[in-house]
Amino acid sequence: MQIEVTALEENNMCNLEYLPPGKKAIDLNWVFKIKYRPDGSVERFKAWLVAKGFTQLEEVYFCDTFAPMAKVVTICLLIAIAVSKGWPLYQLHVNNAFLHGDLEEEMYMKVPQGFDKEGDNNVCRLRKSLYGLKQASRNSYQKFTLALGSLDFSHREQIILY
Repeated sequence: MQIEVTALEENNMCNLEYLPPGKKAIDLNWVFKIKYRPDGSVERFKAWLVAKGFTQLEEVYFCDTFAPMAKVVTICLLIAIAVSKGWPLYQLHVNNAFLHGDLEEEMYMKVPQGFDKEGDNNVCRLRKSLYGLKQASRNSYQKFTLALGSLDFSHREQIILY
């Protein structure tokens, strides 16, 4: 849990503030998982802080949620073509990918359980997306697209005529 909270702090995820009148703070949950090595021994314990996005109201907390996704069949086809042509393949893993997406909406969440101080009425004003938010995948995709654009990659749309 401490590693997750440290990652949130390093990514400038939120600021502690008092909840403004008329605003609601989104609740959250901890999700825990044990990662195992191939031999079955425990490698590490993981914890994610996940927002209860199902409590978000459209037009209040988010406007758009769409993010393009590739089908597994498409990925397999591209890998098969690359292998048959002898092209090099590279993999990219982005740690805490959803935590990099910038949040445009004014949103607040409760302080994570175990990190709140008794009698303190502060909430976290979100600056970046968090797992569980309805717009999280869209925000992280937009950030990734901007990063590729800054490296002179371009996006082309293909027009299919029937």
